[in-house]
This record gives sequence, structure tokens and C-alpha cells, in this order.
Amino acid sequence: MSKLLVSTTVNGDPQQFLCDPDTTLLDALREEMGLTGSKEGCGSGDCGACTVVLDGEMVCSCLVLAPEAEGRQIATIEGVAEGSQLHPVQRKFLEHGALQCGFCTPGFIMASKALLDRNPNPSESEVRYWLAGNLCRCTGYDKIVRAVMDAAAELRQDRRTAA
Repeated sequence: MSKLLVSTTVNGDPQQFLCDPDTTLLDALREEMGLTGSKEGCGSGDCGACTVVLDGEMVCSCLVLAPEAEGRQIATIEGVAEGSQLHPVQRKFLEHGALQCGFCTPGFIMASKALLDRNPNPSESEVRYWLAGNLCRCTGYDKIVRAVMDAAAELRQDRRTAA
């Protein structure tokens, strides 16, 4: 099987890699680009541990073929912080102890950030609905929901201050 050359942008940086036609985006990120933040939980799109943002849409990278990333923009957990400054969602996850074992955390953070990028003022029900595709096997979701609600409040305040 011949390899395909894929040119894409990951976290704002141009990337090229060779892959088999049936390589998943998750495997390309982890194995070809060394971006191991996205995790493979179920491998079937049920757990959300591999969540990334592809051209502004949240996707399970285990369900996307790497060649489909040709010419597209990918955002991964590695690109959420700006240098050493954590994104408010990341900081609030830490403050609220919403991490547990941490395996699902990158997917939750990517999903939470995607929600807040679209809706800066979600209700608790909207947060719970939005995160329904991400599974945490360690605990309930209360700390995670509180972290997202708190991050939303901080981001709204930052926007008001900047205006």
C-alpha cells in the first residue's frame, strides 16, 4: 500500500506527514506528529477522549481518516494553552479538581473550549448536553460542569474588560 502525503495545519503550524490511506487522524497525531495529548479510549467514537477540533468542528479523531485532514486546520489539546499560560478552561479544571485520572481530560477540555467558543453563556443543562459525548469513568461530572461554568464566567468577564 502506498503512503499518502498529507499537508495540514496543526495548532497554527503547517505540518506534513506520510500515512496509509486507512490511518486515523488520532494515530497520525500521536505517531507521526508526536502529539500524544489526544487519547484513544474506545476507538469507536463513544468516549470522546480523542476529541480535536477540525476546521472549527469538534470531532472524534479516532473516526476521521488522516488523509481527510488534507488542507484543513486541526486544533489539539497541545495548542490550547498559550505558552506557559493555561487557557481558562484548563485552569478551572485544575482549580475544581475536575481531572481525576486525567485520561479523559484532554477530550473534555477540547469539548468545553469548543462549547465556550460557540456559546459564551451556556446554562448548566447546555454544558451537560454538550459534554454528553465525553465519558469519564472515574467519577461524576459535577466538578467538570462547575469548571466549565466558572471558565465561562471568567471568559465573559475578560471580554467585558477588553471591550
